[in-house]
Amino acid sequence: MTSVSVLPTAWARLDEALHTRRPVWVSYHRRRRLLCPHALGWRAGRPMVLGYQTGGDTSTGALDSDPTKRWRLLYVDEIDEVAAADHASSWDSAVNYNATRPSPVILEVCSAVDGPSPRRL
Repeated sequence: MTSVSVLPTAWARLDEALHTRRPVWVSYHRRRRLLCPHALGWRAGRPMVLGYQTGGDTSTGALDSDPTKRWRLLYVDEIDEVAAADHASSWDSAVNYNATRPSPVILEVCSAVDGPSPRRL
């Protein structure tokens, strides 16, 4: 297991959003994204989040019309801000989410959405 003395501030808010299934607004590389966090973990000593984007800005303009292509892998230590979404924003996912292996990029999964309720590993 990866050990870090101080987790990025965004980690706790993303973890809470994952476990309560609440979307959050994140500011990442000067883009504001509405994200439903699905997994938190580590790759090469860096914290990462797998999120399903349901709104906001993207690097390509509009969200892809194919829901299975709205997954985002973000480095948690590069997220500038995490803010709760309004009550009108609902949790979402896509049929290609694999609870057994949320992301091949996140090598050490710490928390993940699994079926009807999230799990901590």
